[in-house]
Amino acid sequence: MAQSIKERIEWLRTEIERHSHAYYDLDTPSIQDFEYDALVNELAELERAHPAFQTADSPTQHVGGTVRSEFIKVTHDVPLLSLDNAYNAEELYAFDSRLRKELNEPFAYSVEYKIDGLSVAIRYEDGVMVRAATRGNGEVGEDVTDNVKTIATVPKVLSEPVNGLLEVRGEVYIDKEAFKTMNEQQALQGKAAFANPRNAAAGSLRQLDSNIAASRPMAIFVFEILQGDDQTFQQQDDAFSKLRSLGFQTVAPAIFDSMTDVIAYCDSMAEKRHALPYEIDGLVIKVNAYHQRRLLGRTAKSPRWAIAYKFPAELAETRLNDIQVQVGRTGVLTPLAVFDPVTVAGSTIAKATLHNQDYIDEKDIRIGDYILVQKAGDVIPAVVRVLEEKREGDLPIFKLPAHCPVCGTEVIQNEGEVAKRCPNDLCPAKLRRKIIHFVSRPAMNIDGVGEAIIDQLIETGYLKDVADIYELYRQREALVELERQGEKSVENMLAAIEASKSNDVYRLLSGLGIPHIGAKAAKVLAAEFGNLDDVMTASREALTAIDEFGEKMADSIIHFFEDLEQRAVIEHLRACGVNFNSSLKTVDEGPLTGKTLVVTGTLTHFTRDEIKAEIERLGGKASGSVSKKTDYVIVGEAAGSKAEKARALGVAILTEADFLAMVKTL
Repeated sequence: MAQSIKERIEWLRTEIERHSHAYYDLDTPSIQDFEYDALVNELAELERAHPAFQTADSPTQHVGGTVRSEFIKVTHDVPLLSLDNAYNAEELYAFDSRLRKELNEPFAYSVEYKIDGLSVAIRYEDGVMVRAATRGNGEVGEDVTDNVKTIATVPKVLSEPVNGLLEVRGEVYIDKEAFKTMNEQQALQGKAAFANPRNAAAGSLRQLDSNIAASRPMAIFVFEILQGDDQTFQQQDDAFSKLRSLGFQTVAPAIFDSMTDVIAYCDSMAEKRHALPYEIDGLVIKVNAYHQRRLLGRTAKSPRWAIAYKFPAELAETRLNDIQVQVGRTGVLTPLAVFDPVTVAGSTIAKATLHNQDYIDEKDIRIGDYILVQKAGDVIPAVVRVLEEKREGDLPIFKLPAHCPVCGTEVIQNEGEVAKRCPNDLCPAKLRRKIIHFVSRPAMNIDGVGEAIIDQLIETGYLKDVADIYELYRQREALVELERQGEKSVENMLAAIEASKSNDVYRLLSGLGIPHIGAKAAKVLAAEFGNLDDVMTASREALTAIDEFGEKMADSIIHFFEDLEQRAVIEHLRACGVNFNSSLKTVDEGPLTGKTLVVTGTLTHFTRDEIKAEIERLGGKASGSVSKKTDYVIVGEAAGSKAEKARALGVAILTEADFLAMVKTL
C-alpha cells in the first residue's frame, strides 16, 4: 500500500511540474486551471497524510515558474509569494477559524479582485522607475524592464516625490476587448490563437523584442508596496490610497468584519465578474491590519494571513453537431464548432471557433463528440476538451477541405503558418469579409452598413470591391427597394458613406486590410508619412526605421502596394474623392520641437488623444507624468496631482487657452 501511495505522489509531482512548466514558462497551458488545482490539492492531501514522503522540492513547497535563459536574472529582495487556495465556503470558514485561534483578537478582512495576469515587481529610485521583474519562482525572476516601460499605465516617474527606494507589486493583464482583438489579428495572420487573456499578457510581457511588447495592449493593476516607503501603514486600504496618490492604477479592496460577509461577497462576484472589462479568476482575501499580518507570518511558499478564493470553473457539457468552415478576408479557412446551445458565463452560446487544423488534431475533436465548452476571458466561446469516454462508436477524423468551400479554389498553406488559405482574390467570402472590415469602427467607421445589407449588395452585384461603396449613391432608388431597406435608412447610410470620405487616412490604411497592419500601426504610418502616396512608395529601409515596425510588417506593406489589383482599388478610391492625407504627421522642426508637455484634467476643445496628437504634430513630446524635465503642464477642469507636482517643481502651467495662444504665436 505504501509503495502505491509513493508512486502516486511521484506521478502527481511529475505531472504538476510538467503542467507548471507549460503554464509559467511557455505561456501555453496544457490543462485547465481547475484540473491543475485538483492535482495540486490531491498531492497536498497525500503529503499531509503521509509526511514521510514529503520533500523540500515538491511543487507544494515552492512557487511555480523558472527563469528563461534569454533574460537577465533578478533576485527579489522581498520574495514574491504565491497564495493558498480555497474553493468553497467550508474552506474559507476553516481559514477564518485558524486565524481566530492564532490572533485571539478582533480583525477585519480586505478583499481584492484576483486579476488573471502575470505578477511583476517594479522598482523606483527617487521616484524614477529603474527596474521591473517577473515573479519567476518567487525568489528569482526575469528582468523585463524595457517591456514594462511600454505599458502606458505604468508611471515612469511617480506623481509624488519619493526619496530613496520604493518597490511595488502588480499584475499585468490584457482586458477582454483587447484580448478579442488580439485573437482576431492572430487569425488574420494565420497564427495560433491565445488560450486566454492571462497567457496573452504573459506572452506579451516576456517578449525578447520590446517593440513587440509595445504593440500589445497590456495594462497593470498594482496591489502591494513591497519595500521602501517611508511611512508605516496601519491597514491594506491605507496602502491602496498611497498607491493611487503615486500614480498607480489600483482596484480598491472591499472591507468586511466577518467571513460570513466575505462569503456572501464571493458568491455575488461569481456572477458580477462577467460585467468587468477584465478577467478575474477569483478574489484575494487578506487580514486588513498590518500588525496582525506580522503576527501571523508566512510559510516558505505563502503568507499565512491571506488566501485566494477561486471561482468555480464555468464549463458546460454539450454535443458537437457540426464543424463549419468559414473563409476570412485574407482567405484563411477557420473551422467553427456548432453545438447544442448551452449557457456559460451568463449568456447562451451555440458556436465556438476551432482556430485551425492543429487545434482540432491536438484535442482530437470529431463531429458527434460530447465536449466541454467555456468562454475564454468571459468573451470568446472555446472548446476545452472532448469527453472521450462518451464517444459513441468510431467517429471520423475531421480534416479541413483541400478546396475553398465557397469558390472551390485549391487551398494553400504558407511556410511557417498553421493556417490554410484560399488564394483566390475574387472569392466572394473574402470580398464579404473585406467589406465588413472596411466599414468597421477601427477602420472607416461607416454606420448603417451592416452584414445583412453587405450580403444583399454583393448578391445584387453592386459591390465588387471596397471602393464600390462610394458608388452606391448612383443606385439610390434600387437600394430603397431592397428587403428591410427604406427611404430613411438608405438616406442615413449614404450620408455616412459620404462623410467617411473625409476621414483621416489612418482609417483608410486600417480598412484596406494590409496583413500585419492593424489600427495602431495604421496611425503610426499616417503620422510618419502624412499621406497614402508616400506610404505606397516607402522603401523597406524607411519602414523598418519606424519604431515598432519590423521586417515582416515592412515586407507586408510593400507587397500589398505592389499588387496591381490593390493599386486599382486605391485609384478607384482616389477617383471617388476619399481623403488620402493625415493630420497626424509630425513636423521635423515645429514650434514645440524639444519640448515635453503633460496634460491633466478635462479640456474643452480637445479630447486627450486629440491634444496629444496636436502636441506631437507640432514637434513636441506628450508625456504622462510630470518631472523636472517637463516644460509645460496643460491643465483643464478637475486637474489633479499632476498640477500640484508641477507647481512644486516650478514647471510652467498653461490653461487650454494659453496653449492655443502659444502655438499660434510660436
